[in-house]
Amino acid sequence: MNDRTFWTSQTIAGQSGATSSSTLGTYAFLISLLSVFYVSNASLILSHYDLGWHLAAGELIRSKSHVPFQDPWSFTLGTKQWFNLSWLWDVIASVIVEYAGYGGLVGLVVICGALIVLYLTSACLASGASTLAVGAAIFATCLLYPAYEAAPNSYLAASPNVATMLLSVIFYRECLRSTKLLLLPLLMMLWVNLHGGFVLGFMILAVFGAGALVRRDWSRFKIIALAGLGCFAATFVNPWGWQVYQGVTATLGHFVQGNIGEWLPYAHNMEIPGSIPGMAYILAFVALELRYGASTKIRLEPRILSWVFLALGLTQFRYMSFFFIFSAIPVALHLDRFLPRQLPHLAVQQAFMTAAIAGACALPLTFFRIEPAIALPDMLSEQDAQYLQTHLTHARILNHWNVGGYLILRTHGSVPLFVDGRAATAYPDELLRDYFRLVHWEIDEGAWDEILEKYRIDAVLWLTNHEELRQFLVGKRGWKEDHTGAYESVYVRPGLAH
Repeated sequence: MNDRTFWTSQTIAGQSGATSSSTLGTYAFLISLLSVFYVSNASLILSHYDLGWHLAAGELIRSKSHVPFQDPWSFTLGTKQWFNLSWLWDVIASVIVEYAGYGGLVGLVVICGALIVLYLTSACLASGASTLAVGAAIFATCLLYPAYEAAPNSYLAASPNVATMLLSVIFYRECLRSTKLLLLPLLMMLWVNLHGGFVLGFMILAVFGAGALVRRDWSRFKIIALAGLGCFAATFVNPWGWQVYQGVTATLGHFVQGNIGEWLPYAHNMEIPGSIPGMAYILAFVALELRYGASTKIRLEPRILSWVFLALGLTQFRYMSFFFIFSAIPVALHLDRFLPRQLPHLAVQQAFMTAAIAGACALPLTFFRIEPAIALPDMLSEQDAQYLQTHLTHARILNHWNVGGYLILRTHGSVPLFVDGRAATAYPDELLRDYFRLVHWEIDEGAWDEILEKYRIDAVLWLTNHEELRQFLVGKRGWKEDHTGAYESVYVRPGLAH
């Protein structure tokens, strides 16, 4: 049997098995227990630094009934156009928070996580792996890819990243079969308005198209090519038309990436002991691939995507989550080599279902236990915002990047900000270069003096524990620490203190 015949028969058999009631226990086990895990991390789900401006943007778009051309909140935008590539996610999130609170937003993220589990499980079962191997591989994958140990750089969190994670998995699953590929352009219409990561959809299609060419499966290649063309046309259904690609390239390859944690190498984001399971998984994958890759009938495309995203993830942390996701199929098939084959399928499913029932019972209990604590991080509290609005309305404040999104949400533009996580999609390069001259524990007095004067700064909103900055502003320049919060302090120029 050649590879093409093998994979055709495997896919047909796998699709039948994946939809059979005989695998219901596998789905129920994985979805219920992993959902409990995600709910238990609700505080981390809400910890993304950009969540504040996303919610404020959603409220603004709903009130204006259009996507703003320029940023309305900062005093440093100049003539820069704002490409809010996540405008639809922002609107959805703001509606949910308005009517269901932050608990509703956590619920949305958990539902997306459950759908990712569903599609990945279906893909693994369709590969021909046993239900026990699939259960183990998916459970490990879906514990690891959210990267909660590296918060706020998490990937199953209340941010538009979750849309890209989910839609990447859906594209991946549908590319493993040919029956629904031509529906992908409809999903692309959503994706292009939810997150700038929509370009990953084309990478997935390209890999599967190349796989069809290698196997000389011309009919499949034609369908993938048509789906790709349809997806490309669908990307123009957005508020900017073709300029959406200008918005994407404003971030990709930009110098600002060298200053943002999720764009830095995997080694920079490793937390010990939190990252040890992920590192063990990576080493196991590499060892299994090198030892058994040539002899195990693993489809070419999942292996290529796994290795490509492993390489990308080592250089830029944000891609490591995709490695965990795409490696689920190879890992499941490798695990089958070591699992006992005499285990009765029905007994395995019964065990899975028993665990699933326990998980389903634990899910609401977990939510009710953590629900009182579901809130935004207190990096910029209501008291901090009230001080700013009372004493520094319309002042020119040099704020720390991480608190910018919360400043937007708390004050809605009444206190203009210097910079925030929208980076190159909203701010001029000159402004960003100036800002990153300041973000060091050691104070460059010349840079601070120059930038404070250049932008006519009235107040500095910075980390309370930055003692070197306090000594510089208060001790050497005569500024006053006029307000001290739990995480942020406000320093004001002489003559502006209250």
